[in-house]
Amino acid sequence: MIDFRNINTVWASILVETLKRLGLTTAVICPGSRSTPLAVAFAQAYPIEAIPVMDERSASFFALGIARATKRPVVVVCTSGTAAANFYPAIIEARESRVPLLILTADRPRELRDCHSGQTIDQVKLYGNYPNWQAELAVPSLDMGMLGYLRQTVIYAWERSMNAVPGCVHLNIPFRDPLAPIKQLDSLTMKLQFPVEDFFAGVAPLINFLSPGSGGGMRLPLSQWRQCPRGIIIAGSAQPQSPQEYCSAIAQLSQFLGWALLAEGLSPLRNYVDLNPSLISTYDLILRNQQLAQQLKPDMVIQIGELPTSKELRAWLDKAQPQRWVIDPSYHNLDPLHGRTVHLWTSVEQLAVGATSKPLPNEYLQLWCAAEAKVRTAIDLTMTTMNQLFEGKAAWLLSQVLPPGTHLFIANSMPVRDVEFFWAPSNSGVLPFFNRGANGIDGTLSTALGIAHRHKSSVMLTGDLALLHDTNGFLLRNKFFGHLTIVLINNNGGGIFENLPIAQFEPPFEDFFATPQHINFAQLCKTYDVKHELINSWEQLQQRLNPLPTNGIRVLELQTDRKADAIWRQDNLGKFALSGN
Repeated sequence: MIDFRNINTVWASILVETLKRLGLTTAVICPGSRSTPLAVAFAQAYPIEAIPVMDERSASFFALGIARATKRPVVVVCTSGTAAANFYPAIIEARESRVPLLILTADRPRELRDCHSGQTIDQVKLYGNYPNWQAELAVPSLDMGMLGYLRQTVIYAWERSMNAVPGCVHLNIPFRDPLAPIKQLDSLTMKLQFPVEDFFAGVAPLINFLSPGSGGGMRLPLSQWRQCPRGIIIAGSAQPQSPQEYCSAIAQLSQFLGWALLAEGLSPLRNYVDLNPSLISTYDLILRNQQLAQQLKPDMVIQIGELPTSKELRAWLDKAQPQRWVIDPSYHNLDPLHGRTVHLWTSVEQLAVGATSKPLPNEYLQLWCAAEAKVRTAIDLTMTTMNQLFEGKAAWLLSQVLPPGTHLFIANSMPVRDVEFFWAPSNSGVLPFFNRGANGIDGTLSTALGIAHRHKSSVMLTGDLALLHDTNGFLLRNKFFGHLTIVLINNNGGGIFENLPIAQFEPPFEDFFATPQHINFAQLCKTYDVKHELINSWEQLQQRLNPLPTNGIRVLELQTDRKADAIWRQDNLGKFALSGN
């Protein structure tokens, strides 16, 4: 429990014991000298799982993935100096996507700073305004008052990582020598009189601050909404604590109002379709039909969480300027369109409590449902009969064949958009995960491995550049328990840039934007002892996706034509919308 070998081991083990009693289950530890007391303390703090990871950026995203999947804080530890700077991208993502992390950076004491003592930078407030809270701890001491300060500061840090809006907390922790657990007389003497159980008596798991907000007694405009026959609900990307409860609450609200529900592909809603007969999955394609877009112009919109990725949807809302209510318990501004918006600081679960009856169907809702039926039929027919390895079909096929309840991590850039375009509604209960807080490709593989760690067999859908940006994640393979199948869309470059105006300018497009890397992924996987298979047909991919293996990492590579696929989207996405007439 408490390691009394020296002053640093006492300090570090009290910190770790406090976290263990609060409910910490996982700590990701990066190697280094100054963090030795923390590494030693976590290594012997059973049942906390302490996972050593060499690369700090990979470690922080691996922790982010675990925290996403478990909805609980995960600790990340590193030594002093630039090691801490490598955590920054994951900390930004944690803030923007509300994931609880506890960042513990070891540091030199003040007397060794600003004097070129080596491996020393200014780590105080290193991460700017991105943490929920940040502090530098005092230098370790055996004074009981100081040990009480340590315990309470750790409790407060734990609370701040979860309450109100989950996010990152940064504790900068200076240590003097000796860093190794070399025995010292003072601390050994203290062992005889330290009141362990009394000291930790008040430390216990706290209230689950991740529960939906109560709404604070605010007046909710349910009757006003119900009187509007031309309203829609838009549900953006979401990783709720209880997906089924979340989907049920939205379905209840949708049916109470008689409004169509436009569900982002990154929301679990598309995978619980039986809960809501008014679910619209093809809104991006429907709105490419200008006649339908005009007919479907809403008077009121309820936006649950963030707006979906779709540029078509955003442009349509921006042009229509309907009254919009944003439903979210956080303080985040979720209106990038700066429209006529009211933020209701509550959860959809709480909002749905008063939505108990159902109105008669209306023509506006029927128009949406008719368009959805026709466009969805056209998409499914096209995808079913398509033989060429078009990268968008991978997203569609995953929606058809993944085992029920699969955890699916979706990489940024084109995979996210293909999921929004093509992911078909079902009752699969597939749980989508993603890093859409800052929308970067940092840590893609490491995050996916964190989500899959000690969970059911999982899948990642990614492009080649996102995977290459984080190949150090493969170094986690010996510490990873579970299975991850990586569906790799290898179009030798950044496919998303083919859809931007810069694609028409060559040079510099190919070298500076598409950035093809010409990597042999079979050889790359061999280097890391990861299984690899080249997929040559959709039948082959389908066979590999159900059932999934139960352990290890494998890459299923589809080699696609980036430019041909971009042309296909340009030629065909608008044609699907014509099916809605």
